[in-house]
Amino acid sequence: MTDSPTGSSTGASADPAALGAAQIEAALSELPDWRYRIGALVTAYAFDTSAAAIAFIAAIGAIAEDQNHHPDLEWRYNTVFLGLSSHDAGSQVTGKDTRFAAAASAAAGRCGGRAEPHRHTTVELCLDTPDPSEITGFWTSALGYRLEDNGDLVDPEGRNPTIWFQVTDTPSENRFHLDRHIPLSSLDVERERIRPAGGEGDGAHHPSFRVYTDPEGNRVCVCTEIGHLPEN
Repeated sequence: MTDSPTGSSTGASADPAALGAAQIEAALSELPDWRYRIGALVTAYAFDTSAAAIAFIAAIGAIAEDQNHHPDLEWRYNTVFLGLSSHDAGSQVTGKDTRFAAAASAAAGRCGGRAEPHRHTTVELCLDTPDPSEITGFWTSALGYRLEDNGDLVDPEGRNPTIWFQVTDTPSENRFHLDRHIPLSSLDVERERIRPAGGEGDGAHHPSFRVYTDPEGNRVCVCTEIGHLPEN
């Protein structure tokens, strides 16, 4: 998500403070189309035709200009994926995001959209290391990524997976693993889908995340918003 630098719009107002977990959960109780995801609100809307999806994108553009707040948006034929976060609040969720989400949901209804938030998932790369400062410079340069305040490395264009560093004195032999973020509401369905190939996984931290390991020892963590919400 990119905020306009001017802050001058008829629908915009300053909300610099990031919302806490209780505030986000309260907001989501009134935003059934949306889910929390790593400092953002996310969803997907499916339409009967690509033309309807394009009409919705145009409506999102109008909301963005009116509110001076601009979402991450991807269009795939008849489906539009949306993400909302406030960079001016440290890439966290603020009142600007909840207001935009409400407006986007209304626009989707007018355009005949169906909310399918389970389709919006996020993949991150995690690298085990005893000291991130020793390798951050290398990966920033090698990938052309940007170092965030929280220590994560992100694609400046917002298109490729984030890399984060897991500090540990006992890194695994395969130091890279994948984190796949899904809504908690989709977890049981995903466990059923994964079970034939991945078994039950390590559920020591369920429902925050479950660790699945392939036959060669490579790991993927299937994560939910539990444990990833900001502190109150």
